[in-house]
Amino acid sequence: MEEVNGTKRNDAVGGTEQEVPVRLFSPSGVKRKPSVDMTQVVGTNDILMICLDTLRYDAAVQEEEAGNTPVLNQYGKWQKCQAPGNFTYPSHHAMFAGFLPCRHDAKNVADRELLFFPKAIGLGKKVPEGAYGFSGSTIMEGLEKEGYETWCVGGVAFFDKRSDLGKVFPGYFQKSYWNPSFGCPVKESTKNQVDFILKKLSEADPGKRIFLYLNVDAIHYPNYFYLEGASGDSLASHGAALRYVDGELGRFFEGWKKLRGGAFVICCSDHGTCYGEDDCQFHGINHPVVNTVPYKHFFI
Repeated sequence: MEEVNGTKRNDAVGGTEQEVPVRLFSPSGVKRKPSVDMTQVVGTNDILMICLDTLRYDAAVQEEEAGNTPVLNQYGKWQKCQAPGNFTYPSHHAMFAGFLPCRHDAKNVADRELLFFPKAIGLGKKVPEGAYGFSGSTIMEGLEKEGYETWCVGGVAFFDKRSDLGKVFPGYFQKSYWNPSFGCPVKESTKNQVDFILKKLSEADPGKRIFLYLNVDAIHYPNYFYLEGASGDSLASHGAALRYVDGELGRFFEGWKKLRGGAFVICCSDHGTCYGEDDCQFHGINHPVVNTVPYKHFFI
């Protein structure tokens, strides 16, 4: 019997494997109190998952400390976290299965705060305190069983439905939307997404809870056009793009509150990106600025 990631695996007759739960402990021995009880959130609140695609932690904190993101600053400081993956595709597979960015100083899987827990996997199959245990392959599948309507408003190409690969993530949702005005090269992409969502919300069933995933791609390259006079992407234009997004999120939150009366919000990046650090460019590689992301959750 070998131990893999805290789970002892026993090869059974016929080549099948059986999982024997192994109890995991935080290295510190300190049991952390959950910051939110998702068993009380699910079923009583709309849930918004906003991915600020490609946002670096250092850039987010710099804009926060300078007071340049007043909307997001209202909801607490950014938490420094480990990215689930080093580019959009692996990161979202993890997040949609419940594995959101985890604390940067986590030393063990038990150090993660899981808001959503996939009950059909290992880890003892015991739902952690404060987590919502869901059945199915994704958060969305689990929430649909609780009566939620699941929406996806895409941004980057992995959500554009124009290729087989671009149809994978939208296919996880009951309703999915993308059009070229939401794409990375469009300077007004976030405004266009917010306008679209608010129009759809005005037509939505007020008696039906909504889980909305929004992929904000303005911070993803190209972003040079958010910085006056820039001819190429840089950390400075990255920050300028975040300032633009912050303003649109203010309009989005106010519109949601007016039409729906509030929501629980998960706001994070899926990965960072390089602008020449250690001669590295972009993402899809393992580098500290790619692997470190900002995260926060809050109620509006």
